[in-house]
Parts: sequence; structure tokens; C-alpha cells
Amino acid sequence: MEEPLRVIITGTTGMVGEGVLHECLNSQLIEAVLIVNRKPLGITHPKLKEIIHSDFFDLTAIENQLTGYNACFFCLGISSVGVSADEYYKITYTLTLNWGQVLSKVNNNMTFSYISGANTDSTEKGRSRWARVKGKTENDLMKLPFKQVFGVRPGFIKPTQGLSNAHSFYKYVNWMYPIGRALFQGGFCTLKELGHAMINSAYKGYSKNIIEGKDIIELAK
Repeated sequence: MEEPLRVIITGTTGMVGEGVLHECLNSQLIEAVLIVNRKPLGITHPKLKEIIHSDFFDLTAIENQLTGYNACFFCLGISSVGVSADEYYKITYTLTLNWGQVLSKVNNNMTFSYISGANTDSTEKGRSRWARVKGKTENDLMKLPFKQVFGVRPGFIKPTQGLSNAHSFYKYVNWMYPIGRALFQGGFCTLKELGHAMINSAYKGYSKNIIEGKDIIELAK
């Protein structure tokens, strides 16, 4: 029998992290949720604990509070648009691997689910800089001693109604969702589906380490 999930979530002040947190707090499969933020999120829930920590590159001060969890949903990240190559690499790769190294050390039965993106480059040799960095991040996370690592690669994500952190441009492009879903199902999912896919894959396991759009939709059922 699968054990209840005790989940650490990063990036809950962003759209994806907020949506994944919303699904976790409403899931019967989730026993406890820990979120780590630089500033308070401002919500309370019986399952929820929050740590405020300023330096995500140095977790020494909070390391002993990260034990006792069996899943991490890593939703923290930035766009490559408008940032230098060095800054993008630092946030996308260095920060994520730092978290992976610490969590794999203090939790010996953890599943680590990393929000990557559609068209991430597992070969690390393609022309797209962001795709190469994401691919390297996925690849090196999978070398760490986790129970399982998932690179989760959504394309277009339809926000969850009522949540507050959706990017403003979504209100101009949401009309595309039903058309895109009908024509190219694997490239379009809802934030609710993404959250359920992450929960279900961590709870039951999954046959693939790379979770593409069609896998997200299937896992969400």
C-alpha cells in the first residue's frame, strides 16, 4: 500500500507553484505540505507549514526542518527572457541542484518532481540555451540518490480560476486553450491536471522519468 505523501513545494508565490499547492491541500493523498518562501504566502491550512528563508543557495540554517518528507514538487524557476546567460544558469541549474543535493541527503525515500518545460533538451547539445540548461538540470537531478526523479514538461498551462498568481498575459490568450487542446492535446493542460499528475506520479510511481504533456493528462485521471 502506498504511503501518504509529505510534500515540500517551492515556488508557491508563482502561478505553477500556487496551483500545485492548491491541489495538494485539497488532495486526500497528501498528509502534510511544507512550503519555503522568501516572503510569507499569507495562507493557512491544517496541513500547511511555511518556512521563511532568504538565501535559497544556502539551506544550512533550515536543513533540519526539511527532513521527514517523501516528495518535493520543485516549481521555482524563471524565464530566460531578459536575463543574462549566467543568471539563468544560476537560478535554473545551480539553485535547483543545490536543493536536490540537500533533500536527497536528508530524505532517503524522496521523489523529486521538477517543473521543466516542453521541448527541454535532454541531449544538452541543441541550439536553444534555455532548453540545454533545463535538460542538464533534469539529467543531473536524476543522478542524485532519490527514490525517483521526474522531469515534468508542460506546454501551455491554463490557470486555475480563483487563484491570484496567473501571469497577466493569460487573460489575453486563454481563448486559445480549447482550440489548442482539441488540435494538439499534448501541448495544452490545465494547472489542475498538472497538480494531480505530480501528486499521482509521486504517490504511485510512473514508468517514465520524463513526463510530457500527454503523460500529464493521463496521470491526472
